[in-house]
Amino acid sequence: MDKYSFLNAAHTAFFAELYDQYLLDPDSVEPSWRAFFQGFDLGNETFVENGEFSEKDPTQVPEHVHNEFKVVKLIDGYRTRGHLFTKTNPVRERRKYEPTLDIENFGLHNKDLETVFNAGEILGIGPQPLREIIKKLEAIYCDSIGVEYMFIRQPDERQWIQSKINTNNNHPVFNASQKKHILKKLSEAVAFENFLHTKYVGQKRFSLEGGESLIPALDALIERAASFGVKEFVMGMAHRGRLNTLTNIFGKSAKDIFSEFDGKDYEEEIFDGDVKYHLGWTSYRETDNGKKINISIAPNPSHLETVGALVEGITRAKQDLFHSENFSDVLPIIVHGDAAISGQGLVYEVVQMAKLDGYKTNGTIHIVVNNQVGFTTNYLDGRSSTYCTDVAKVTLSPVLHINADDVEAVVHGVLFALDFRMQFKRDVFIDLLGYRKYGHNEGDEPRFTQPKLYKIIAKHSNPRDIYAKKLIEQGVINQDYLKKLDIDYKSTLEEELDSSREIDKTVITPFMQDAWKDYPRVKQREMLKTVDTTYPSEKLERIASVISNLPEDKKFIRKIQRLVQSRKTMFNENRMDWAMAEHMAYGSLLEEGFNVRISGQDVERGTFSHRHAVVKVEDSEEEVILLNNVSKEQGKFSIYNSLLSEYGVLGFDYGYAMASPKTLAIWEAQFGDFSNGAQIILDQYISSAEDKWKTPNGIVLLLPHGYEGQGAEHSSARMERYLQLCAKDNMFVADCTTPANLFHLLRRQMKAQYRKPLIVFTPKSLLRHPKVVSTVDEFANGSFQMLIDDNQADKENIKSLVFVTGKFYYDLLEEREQLGRDDVALVRIEQLFPLPIDEIRQIMSKYKNASDIVWAQEEPRNMGAYGHLLMYLEEARNLRAATRRMYSAPSAGSATRAKRRHQEVIDFVFDKSKNNQIQTTPK
Repeated sequence: MDKYSFLNAAHTAFFAELYDQYLLDPDSVEPSWRAFFQGFDLGNETFVENGEFSEKDPTQVPEHVHNEFKVVKLIDGYRTRGHLFTKTNPVRERRKYEPTLDIENFGLHNKDLETVFNAGEILGIGPQPLREIIKKLEAIYCDSIGVEYMFIRQPDERQWIQSKINTNNNHPVFNASQKKHILKKLSEAVAFENFLHTKYVGQKRFSLEGGESLIPALDALIERAASFGVKEFVMGMAHRGRLNTLTNIFGKSAKDIFSEFDGKDYEEEIFDGDVKYHLGWTSYRETDNGKKINISIAPNPSHLETVGALVEGITRAKQDLFHSENFSDVLPIIVHGDAAISGQGLVYEVVQMAKLDGYKTNGTIHIVVNNQVGFTTNYLDGRSSTYCTDVAKVTLSPVLHINADDVEAVVHGVLFALDFRMQFKRDVFIDLLGYRKYGHNEGDEPRFTQPKLYKIIAKHSNPRDIYAKKLIEQGVINQDYLKKLDIDYKSTLEEELDSSREIDKTVITPFMQDAWKDYPRVKQREMLKTVDTTYPSEKLERIASVISNLPEDKKFIRKIQRLVQSRKTMFNENRMDWAMAEHMAYGSLLEEGFNVRISGQDVERGTFSHRHAVVKVEDSEEEVILLNNVSKEQGKFSIYNSLLSEYGVLGFDYGYAMASPKTLAIWEAQFGDFSNGAQIILDQYISSAEDKWKTPNGIVLLLPHGYEGQGAEHSSARMERYLQLCAKDNMFVADCTTPANLFHLLRRQMKAQYRKPLIVFTPKSLLRHPKVVSTVDEFANGSFQMLIDDNQADKENIKSLVFVTGKFYYDLLEEREQLGRDDVALVRIEQLFPLPIDEIRQIMSKYKNASDIVWAQEEPRNMGAYGHLLMYLEEARNLRAATRRMYSAPSAGSATRAKRRHQEVIDFVFDKSKNNQIQTTPK
């Protein structure tokens, strides 16, 4: 017979495996189970003889043996499903789940309630009557905190959690002083919202009312984390409760917030600002035990969850730069809304980064301010999952569901989450179940869509009043104490309000201003100035030598050996290609002390196999990164193949650059148009963040672009979209045609005394084009050229002047050579924004005999740079436009059709009689 059949009602593989393990090695079983098996001596029942199961009839096993294992299953039921039966919802009845935790569902009955079971050992209470075991289980798993953790696969993590929550029945134990402090922070949170509600009637503030316990929770979290040695906190949250958090946690003056409510103009013309509940803040805070910590809350748009990716990137940058020996010294905290965490796919992308080498941050504390409604959408219509936090199961992270009305439970749960993060360096999720007192904003009427819920909310006491009543009953405080708390805080707010009314203009403090104090925010005229990007040729030669020599004691495939060795050959032959331009730019910047970080899909090798920044040893796949061998004092070169994500990864890399102005931070798209998956980052951060929030950023986007017949999704990087986002001084956009110009462009990004985002449309077919090479001297002594004149043209002989950008130049050059046309000048615009208007006009004046001035592009007329030129260059309206016709898709799927259309544009460049005007029937 089966040696485990005696388990009968408890004949699960789990118990069988565990008991077998206990017999072989008792010390390998976690203590609670070991105590259980020791207390429940199966040997006395003669079913174990010399470590072996006997062949006795299992039907003869005494009933109490069966019942012991039924109780074990009951305990397992509470651990696994107890969170479904908690008292965590302050304003709604819990949904009903089947099967319940009734003892009958486990084969037990009321007559067993007074029976003593050794299974109590599992809970650390020794042998106890079933009634006491159930009481313990109800207290641990079904009160104000519900814990999900049994899906975790690491036994040590489960054991740690069980040990934590078994202590004091998973209930907080705070002394009178701690309780008074919790009350103080909770009172401040409530009073702040009430003050704004009376002073700024009807104004949007996205109040925290119904979730005010977040404030004492964050306060306790920061205090405890500092005692663990955490030195920096990076937080991201949406608009709800943000103003309260800024004032009562981050120390932003209420005076400044009141000034923002009054709608005053800003003190700077260069800065347009944003609504008050989107602004970021950085400050230093001294904890109660005297530790000085840096706390930052990142600026965020209304696009929910976007800021989470940035928080992780900012955190990782701080860890890499200042806390490389212990990443845990920087703690990321992300505050979510319930509708957003379940509905926004970005959350999944960010969670998937949690354990990846290039993106991990040693665990994030996620806190959901759960209003149980999203704008007007009921939670049942907002997700298919049981909980809004079910994304936590992706990384098997524990989840605590907590009643937001029970502030002590909230603080207790957050401290548990911190302890777990510091112990296991993993994510933790807190689901803070509360409510939203008003509508989505204070001017909205929630009773239109949730009339029953808002009748309950209207009669419901706020968390502060609930807690104050509890403390009065406990004798911790009296009414006079409570009244003084209110008067003191309100008086402070009144003083701040009076002070704010004396200020004429609003002053916005930049986010992370210490990191950016040496980098001025500049206007366009400064961006158009030449930056010295020269680098001595002898140093370039040394870099070329380093990146051309693989370790001799390791074996590599022959093809990669030849490729790496060819780098030195290119240098010696004075013909350096695109990949060499990248390597030399990175190497020279590293040698000057800058860091370089590259991230994106397949970037280590490069989508088109040109970069090979990481070389794999053939027999072990050990990674060799030659750029980290440039010099002893060099910066750090990091390059990571990302997960298959654009939105999350670009957000992360933007955050990284936000915290590290001395790092050349690059995100490369696999193909240029794939960046549209990250459109929110482009619109809300890259193109506008400096103008909204005073946050400069030097992120670089490399976007492969060019028409080679690969279809609609692999041709265009959607140049027109980036150019439409350009304004004033917000970013650089470039479309380089030579390796030397790329070299100087990348170096300029770090050598300039300011930082701006840089969008680079990079080639595909030009990576190995025989004419796309540059000399060592062009690298060493040149500079970035915003416009490249035609050095083969005789200005007196030129009849047609053609302006072009990017790879299309080489297609036109080839055609010109085939036609023998020396009356056509091809001039390349390498920087599309800021557009070098003066240089363009100088070129037009130079070729005064050119009666035909052309703008040529391979993109359709409604795409590419043509519309951009019409907007910024007055003379562009008189240019003859040689483009594809207008199309909805960037390119045809048929290679034959794409080639024909491409040739039509080329033909029209050289022969204006071949009219390429828009027709209703495209060819």
